[in-house]
Amino acid sequence: MTDKKHPDSLQRRRLLQGAAALPLAGMPAWAAAQQFPTAKVNTTKLAISDTEVTVGQLHSATGTMAISETGSIQAEQLAIDQINAMGGILGRKIKVIKEDGASDWPTFAEKSKKLLVNDRVAAVFGCWTSASRKAVLPVFEKENGLLYYPTFYEGLEQSKNVIYTGQEATQQIIWGLDWGAKEKKAKSFFLIGSDYIWPRTSMKIARKHIETVGKLGKVVGEEYYPLGHTNFNSLINKIKVAKPDCIFAAVVGGSNVAFYKQLKAAGITGDKQFLLTLSVTEDEMTGVGGENFAGFYSSMKYFQTLDNANNKAFVAAFKAKYGKDAVIGDVTQAGYLGPWLWKAAVEKAGSFDVDAVVKGSPGIELKTAPEGYVKLDENHHLWSKARIGMGMPDATFKVVAESSDLIKPDPFPKGYQ
Repeated sequence: MTDKKHPDSLQRRRLLQGAAALPLAGMPAWAAAQQFPTAKVNTTKLAISDTEVTVGQLHSATGTMAISETGSIQAEQLAIDQINAMGGILGRKIKVIKEDGASDWPTFAEKSKKLLVNDRVAAVFGCWTSASRKAVLPVFEKENGLLYYPTFYEGLEQSKNVIYTGQEATQQIIWGLDWGAKEKKAKSFFLIGSDYIWPRTSMKIARKHIETVGKLGKVVGEEYYPLGHTNFNSLINKIKVAKPDCIFAAVVGGSNVAFYKQLKAAGITGDKQFLLTLSVTEDEMTGVGGENFAGFYSSMKYFQTLDNANNKAFVAAFKAKYGKDAVIGDVTQAGYLGPWLWKAAVEKAGSFDVDAVVKGSPGIELKTAPEGYVKLDENHHLWSKARIGMGMPDATFKVVAESSDLIKPDPFPKGYQ
């Protein structure tokens, strides 16, 4: 039996070899539990026993955001299953309590309080939209909980109680606009977003970069629509009148399906119009359809087609668990990083206590990350690469640009506040 005939075995071995480089790898669970008694690793009355540690998952399993958040739920569970198969953390298997934020921000706040106050979870992996993150943030800060947040977002935030595993604005918005101006000669931009904090703040940053800081050109239109909105005919007419070099879009969730289908029906296609979005990943493509997005571009740090050993192992494991037709988008991958970063920080700290885990987090590196390699900055954001993917008719992305180096996260970029 050779690795050439069985590439999955080689990929699995590489993933386990990378994991083995983490602290305590290879130590039997009972030995780790003896070395780290519960009284020592849990001084703040979290839901931790001699054999288990309980965490929470808080995403939208229902509502308009489910199309985007289902992948995060799956990836976080995959990471937890893999960690448990290795013996868990400090000799304890991870138990998960799942809560549904139901695409409703007050529900997110309510469920986060339940997880932290009633369930006493050691960490929470969750949220997608900035509105949901903003809704739960006061709860996490008041109760001293720890949230691993997987979505690319607008930046302008930093909290002791949040680890941000997605891109912030300098790594996605600004880098993407600069690429569009240089490679596509874009000088006029039409900004479009769903109507809540992330798209509005992202477009505020984009406008400043286009007109003032980056001096790329001018904004010729700016429109926002409610979450779940499905009729974009009026917007499409405005785009046709404005004739922008670039449509810069941050439409989220299920609205993407209607938006891209209606663009194509109106004759606005990738071969005629440059469109760059911050919010279409492989997850959204399942609804949008490759034929409706072909030739348009997404600014992300991860695409399922990335050609590296870490990603091949991750994709193989994901499809083995969720089916051969399962797809993996940017936020799905960032969700997968959360449990691994938490594991590394807990083992570095030798404790599940939130303050100890937070203190141990800066500087942690994940050499097994599917995106290639990441490290956690003192500001709780990840150093990572920026990439541009072009939509293909088969609903995949072709990576057409990549930053030469990891980009240091800067959640408070000068001139964009």
